[in-house]
Amino acid sequence: MTVHATEAAPARATDTAWTPACPSARLRPDDGVAVLLPGGRQAALFRTRTGELFAVDNIDPFTGAAVLARGIVGDRAGEPTIASPLLKNVFSLRTGRSLDDPAIALDTWPVHDDGTTVRIDTRARTRMEGAP
Repeated sequence: MTVHATEAAPARATDTAWTPACPSARLRPDDGVAVLLPGGRQAALFRTRTGELFAVDNIDPFTGAAVLARGIVGDRAGEPTIASPLLKNVFSLRTGRSLDDPAIALDTWPVHDDGTTVRIDTRARTRMEGAP
């Protein structure tokens, strides 16, 4: 499922960067949702079994394919992860860092669920230092 994020009312009056991504009920644990962000970027949005929310690039840097939202959500020594469905490269959902090649990292964004809508802070993108 791909959800198109649109500019709409912010999550809170002072948080103008929070972009609606999908209804809270549609983001099930261990499933991913592809989100088209303003400006044409793609994010892969996840809710883990413990209820944590993560947004990372949807583009697999090893293949260039927009597939990470269809990846396998997992855990490595307590670190929540996503494995690409193509080559099975594994990334930390917290940092975006590849656990297979530390020189590679995905961008990440803060995520918020207000109980009705899951939102991504599109202005607060994080890129790991040293990543291409």
